[in-house]
Amino acid sequence: MLRRIGPGLAAWAVGLTMLAGAGQAATAISNDDTARVLAGLAPAAGSPLESVTQQAGWQSHARYFDRAWTELEQRQLRKIRAWSTRYVTERNPVVYYMFSGPDFLYADAFFEGADTYVLSGLEPVGPVPDVAGLTPRQLAQELRGLQGSLNSVLSFSFFITKKMKTQLQTGRITGTLPVLYTFLARSGKTVKETTLVALNPDGTLSEQRGPIEKGQSPGVRITFSKADAPAGAGEQTLYYFNTDLSNWGLKSSGFLTFCKGLGTGDGFLKSASYLLHSNNFTDIRAFLLDHTTTLVQDDSGVPLRFFETGTWRLKPFGRYLKPLGIFPRAYQRDVQDLYAKGGVEPLDFGIGYRWRPMESNLLLAVRRPALRADAAR
Repeated sequence: MLRRIGPGLAAWAVGLTMLAGAGQAATAISNDDTARVLAGLAPAAGSPLESVTQQAGWQSHARYFDRAWTELEQRQLRKIRAWSTRYVTERNPVVYYMFSGPDFLYADAFFEGADTYVLSGLEPVGPVPDVAGLTPRQLAQELRGLQGSLNSVLSFSFFITKKMKTQLQTGRITGTLPVLYTFLARSGKTVKETTLVALNPDGTLSEQRGPIEKGQSPGVRITFSKADAPAGAGEQTLYYFNTDLSNWGLKSSGFLTFCKGLGTGDGFLKSASYLLHSNNFTDIRAFLLDHTTTLVQDDSGVPLRFFETGTWRLKPFGRYLKPLGIFPRAYQRDVQDLYAKGGVEPLDFGIGYRWRPMESNLLLAVRRPALRADAAR
């Protein structure tokens, strides 16, 4: 039965509605709260997501990631940071990590503190995750899916592309954003702002407000800072673009124009499927050689023969073994010769396809100072 209410009662009801709206605005879910929940970390006190931490599914997820990250930190991350501090002594404000997928974790470990990170891959960006819209059962299911997506990178240091493409397109929380959020939160970052963007053919960015148009590449811009950064400390920016880095793909994309606009940077390549060994990826290979002054890579990156003698100072680390059998034409005799000359520094961590300790290799390529002005142009 409907009942008529008087003016006083109506005004009281409107007032309650306005107060409720104000309360909701005051306790809006932040991007950082969402990132922390996905990473198995408690959100800020008073967050609307605080109650999620009482759910059994989330608590199981938190225990899983606590254990996984403790092991990863001891096995790899702290050793990588120590290696980087010792050997990567000159740095640019920009880091280019091609064929990365959503792997911010290792970009940050090798090049912590950069102003801007540019990641790229074929994995979809996806929508901004909405954790609050899930029932406890749905959330538990999505968190298990996230664990599955990250299993290979936590265990072996690289994503298995075919599995990732399937895992990131199923469920209610999809795309690379949940993975990026998890890596940011677990790396001790505070997510400030997340903006879905479209990369235009001329290299400019537009805020994505609808379907991606022909010639555009979907992407995301995330601003963040270190969780323990002092007030007023500068923010950092992470870009991820879903784009084809082959010569054909770059012809219709503004990706290289966008990157060139950021200036000279440092480069990182890992588990890149040896694509830069192919004649189909000469343009992105040329960009890295022309627009970086420090390049850290395993043997799946730029082939050794393209580092011009006299332009680059090369320092090998670890041990060079023949590539895995699924990459039959990726063996490099000149890399074997470089390692045979001696003076190779050991690696105390595993990385790349040869992820086991004492089987991994890294090459530190540094442009000679007299030639850096050319790279900056």
